[in-house]
Amino acid sequence: MLAYEFMANGSLDKWIFRRRDKDQEGEFLLDWRTRFDIAVGTAKGLAYLHQDCDVKIIHCDIKPENVLLDGNFLAKVSDFGLAKLMTREQSHVFTTMRGTRGYLAPEWITNYAISEKSDVYSYGMLLLEIISGRKNFMMEEGKLGEIFDSKLNLDKEDERVSTAIKVALWCIQEDMHVRPSMTKVVQMLEGICPVPKPPTSSPLTARLYSGIFKSISEGGTSSGQSDCNSDVYQSAVRLSGPR
Repeated sequence: MLAYEFMANGSLDKWIFRRRDKDQEGEFLLDWRTRFDIAVGTAKGLAYLHQDCDVKIIHCDIKPENVLLDGNFLAKVSDFGLAKLMTREQSHVFTTMRGTRGYLAPEWITNYAISEKSDVYSYGMLLLEIISGRKNFMMEEGKLGEIFDSKLNLDKEDERVSTAIKVALWCIQEDMHVRPSMTKVVQMLEGICPVPKPPTSSPLTARLYSGIFKSISEGGTSSGQSDCNSDVYQSAVRLSGPR
């Protein structure tokens, strides 16, 4: 028997896909600040699993249903029923397909060995859903104009908006070696290192980037390699404990 901490606000999907009423007075909408904090908290939880545990843990099923929120909307990663353990000496591992359609990295489909970068891909899809408030099928249908939740009052001068989208596009790169680690994702989201323009080598990323950033200021965007790819940043951010 396992006793879990009570998470008063349930799972993330209930807040970004199905609107809840607050005191029966219309829709309760998670504001952008809360969504961004949830994205950072989830990233920190995954970074802990990948790099701070004695045994590396690949979650294998990152999606909104598996991100739980406490009474203050602090996020914690849950449901490790499909998780895969790796020793510190292993960089990749072969295993049976596991996870949820729509969040699976390409290497799952092609039967290549997986790594923690497979979770990074799933996190990227999750991050796009946090921003848009819609299931990720919209990208498959080319509905790029719907990337932003239309009910959010987004300040286009808020750098966190473009940062979050660029980080998501880095995470969903088809080549797993190009995806950042979750520690670097945290660093980019928290502004510890700059976020360069994501590669547009894959058709999906190219379409998303060109469509999304037509309406976003490119100010502060770097076209070169980011310093966050260097190991010196590994100790520049203090990650949270287990989530």
